[in-house]
Amino acid sequence: MSISQITVRGARHHNLKNIDVTIPRNSLTVVTGLSGSGKSSLAFDTIYAEGQRRYVETLSAYARQFLDQMERPDVDSIDGLSPAISIEQKTTSRSPRSTVGTITEIYDYLRLLWASVGKPHCPQCGHEISRQSADQIVERIVALKPGERITVLAPIVRGRKGEFREELESLDQQGFRVRIDGEITEVTEGMRLEKRKNHTIEAIVDRVILKLDAEGKPDTRRLESSVQKALQMANGLVIIAIHGMDETLYSTSMACPDCGINVPKLEPRSFSFNSTYGACTECNGLGSIYDFDPGKTITDWSKPLLDGAMGPGSGSAYLLRLIKLFADKNKINLKVPFEDLPEAHQKLLLYGPPRAEAGRTGFHGIFGYLRDTLEESKSDAFREYYMQYMSATECPACNGKRLRPESLAVKVDSQSISDFTSLSLDDAMSKARTFHFTGREKLIADRLQKEVIERLEFLNAVGLSYLSLNRSAATLSGGEGQRIRLATQIGSRLRGVLYVLDEPSIGLHQRDNMKLIAAMENLRDLGNTVLVVEHDEDTIRKADYVLDLGPGAGKNGGHLIGAGTPEQIAANTESVTGKYISGEIDIRSNDAPRALSGKEIVVQGARGHNLKNVTVGFPLGALVVITGVSGSGKSTLVNDTLYRALAKHLYRSKEEPQPHNRITGIEQIDKAVEIDQSPIGRTPRSNPATYTGVFTQIRDYFAMLPESRERGYKSGRFSFNVQGGRCEGCQGDGQRRIEMNFLPDVYVLCDVCNGRRYNQETLSVKLNGYSIADILDLSISDALDVLGDIPNIKQKLQTLVDVGLGYVHLGQSATTLSGGEAQRMKLAKELSKRQTGRTLYLLDEPTTGLHFDDVRKLLEVLQKLVDLGNSVLVIEHNLDVIRNADYLIDMGPEGGSGGGTVVASGTPEQVSKVAASHTGQFLAKLYRERPGSERAPAPAYVEPVVVKTEVANPTKFAPSAEERAARRKAAAKKSAEKSKAKKAAAKAAAKTATKTAIKTKGKKAE
Repeated sequence: MSISQITVRGARHHNLKNIDVTIPRNSLTVVTGLSGSGKSSLAFDTIYAEGQRRYVETLSAYARQFLDQMERPDVDSIDGLSPAISIEQKTTSRSPRSTVGTITEIYDYLRLLWASVGKPHCPQCGHEISRQSADQIVERIVALKPGERITVLAPIVRGRKGEFREELESLDQQGFRVRIDGEITEVTEGMRLEKRKNHTIEAIVDRVILKLDAEGKPDTRRLESSVQKALQMANGLVIIAIHGMDETLYSTSMACPDCGINVPKLEPRSFSFNSTYGACTECNGLGSIYDFDPGKTITDWSKPLLDGAMGPGSGSAYLLRLIKLFADKNKINLKVPFEDLPEAHQKLLLYGPPRAEAGRTGFHGIFGYLRDTLEESKSDAFREYYMQYMSATECPACNGKRLRPESLAVKVDSQSISDFTSLSLDDAMSKARTFHFTGREKLIADRLQKEVIERLEFLNAVGLSYLSLNRSAATLSGGEGQRIRLATQIGSRLRGVLYVLDEPSIGLHQRDNMKLIAAMENLRDLGNTVLVVEHDEDTIRKADYVLDLGPGAGKNGGHLIGAGTPEQIAANTESVTGKYISGEIDIRSNDAPRALSGKEIVVQGARGHNLKNVTVGFPLGALVVITGVSGSGKSTLVNDTLYRALAKHLYRSKEEPQPHNRITGIEQIDKAVEIDQSPIGRTPRSNPATYTGVFTQIRDYFAMLPESRERGYKSGRFSFNVQGGRCEGCQGDGQRRIEMNFLPDVYVLCDVCNGRRYNQETLSVKLNGYSIADILDLSISDALDVLGDIPNIKQKLQTLVDVGLGYVHLGQSATTLSGGEAQRMKLAKELSKRQTGRTLYLLDEPTTGLHFDDVRKLLEVLQKLVDLGNSVLVIEHNLDVIRNADYLIDMGPEGGSGGGTVVASGTPEQVSKVAASHTGQFLAKLYRERPGSERAPAPAYVEPVVVKTEVANPTKFAPSAEERAARRKAAAKKSAEKSKAKKAAAKAAAKTATKTAIKTKGKKAE
């Protein structure tokens, strides 16, 4: 009989309480429960870790050393396991070279498709390129002036790995000299190249001087023979090197008949931006270059270039002389403000003239001089000074397309590979279906076309239709990266595998959630077991089987509260999850939306990424939620435009906001705090106590104890990061790492301090019977009971308990905290600070990783922040957060190019009545399914008052007319103030001099 279930017995990993669990195979099983209840410990650290460990142990010892190996989980036994694949949120590459196309492998199929059936075109004139004969090659060479010295080379090997012994021996026997990797050398007997490196081997066939015959015509007999020989040796390729000029590659395969441009044989690597044969030579395939920014280099556009407008380089007499000579020659008026110069003159001064003219004048533009100075400088301080005037800009050679012009000129169905990858996945799928091939092309392209279409269908099926194949992987959210891997796994068509997923619904709008659930069901129907750690209500309701852990978090969790179908969990009176699913508990943080005060911050003309020149007002003194389908422009508007502009204005941040016209109303806030889910620390030594600052106060209190004062212990004695009080056996880590070579490293308790981190003298000092190590081992709730008599410590610990983190240990490593826990830790730190009542808090999907009960606690914290007079702006998809907002802004209507506009705004009840709003439709459905969940109508709306203080957008090449006038006015005011200050200083100096003279005269008289 086949095994029908996975059986876990005696799981004790982390906080699991020796539980027994049974999971049906070939099912969609959801593991849920409060944050910290042990879900990840069961799903990832126990079941997945054991499945992966058993599979890896079947490999050889040599292979195992290259794999990440999991430690053996603390469990009695696990039966019925399959090979396990984990799809987590942190596995996507952050390299700027990785794109959606490369990590899904679709781009590999596209490269093969374009190389096989693509039609090359001339990158200059656009004509389709045809084959070029040997006679045509000779004709183009002899078109040069007589007397030119020409070297004819045959490229035998181009950029391939290997030793190439046979090729070198053959060339030696024929008597050819060779050029290997750019260096001319003689072939010697037994010569070998480095096997693992790319090499280029070119045989020097002949050196020819162009001469005229008796009739005055070019003598081409020797040249024709040499070219024919080279073409024969290199399979139709020949390199012509002319003394003093660039080398030219000719091919009998493809060449433009009008321009004479040659294109080498098309290969898949010709379309790879990670290969030197396909990548743009200017940006090396990155699509952008870090270069001097006109908006930063020209520090004051209202002044003449040589009279205060230029920042770096203004102290170089040589550069100033070059600029004056160049301006006189090109009739550029350097006496007018730089902003009043024609744009053509501005670009000539900044970027310089064309290369040929620059060679004659010696002036390569201000930026050219600054680049040369930066490259030649060896001073780190000088380089850092210059770097502040630079920005990442689109590569001017490839316009951000990453590839060489020759590769971009190859078309399939009139589209280059870059044009295709820039389409949204939805449009790309439609376009791929319309590709039409006939004859030989159809035989080659048919299979490739099917593979591309199939993979695009999977990506669209998991709600990623708004992305494009050229989207950088570094810009993807955790949820997007996870869904891309999920689509890749569906495409692999594996059977009998255990898939373990970590909250795949993160960042997904309710409209696309059913697509994701259908994708997971598809994975299950293939014959796999899908185990999902999830809090999403729709996913729980659609699951075949649900495991509910609890009842609390931390030491209060780790128990199996319920197991069964979603209906059985909803009927379980002990299950907190069941109470929320059945509607017994409703998440409501206030009874009615707050009345708007009329104050707001307004972003005008936002047009970054896919935003359609939108103007959006964010009311202050309220809980404002911005929502919309994935890819609708929420993060671009809030994080990349609003927050960056606020940070630049309030904190002098150098990170530029996305393009916009202006922002009004900034003076109504004094702080802008972005609270994201990034870790609170990246080393195991960071913990909640050190992050919140409470550890410093605890150490100070320990140093004040009578026993510490008698021994002369200071606060530093109780730190595990410095010598003195810590255990030197483990240097305060509490554990030691033992390298096991072919097995995973083993961490064992320090045999000196037994994991206590401190030496015995330090541990002997106790507060209420607790040593400093005992305090760090307490949960925050227990620490509050012990340290509750100390006001400063009590306030911070109570705040952590209020945000639902009472189960976390004070000394728990920051690297073990989830994203949701880290975000609430940051919230608690902000709450414990003295409030000004004029702070704007920006949160991006704070409900990630939170159970229904944790969402309720989070909402209470956010409402508390607003009650103190602050403003809270949240990007969110969770309907419980959305319906508790005071004001709602819905972006859309679709994602990608179909988004970027405001579909609806107002109270949640008002948005629920807007038919065009996808969020409004789900709100209306929620109100229908849960009668009475609507809140009382909001108080009368106060018309917003837009304050006229403006912050202009600095990212444009040249300022607008309004900005110019404002800058002139500011410059005039500044000049007047300087003049006034100088007069006052001169007057004071004269007065002092008079007094001194009188005193001196009096002394002489005496």
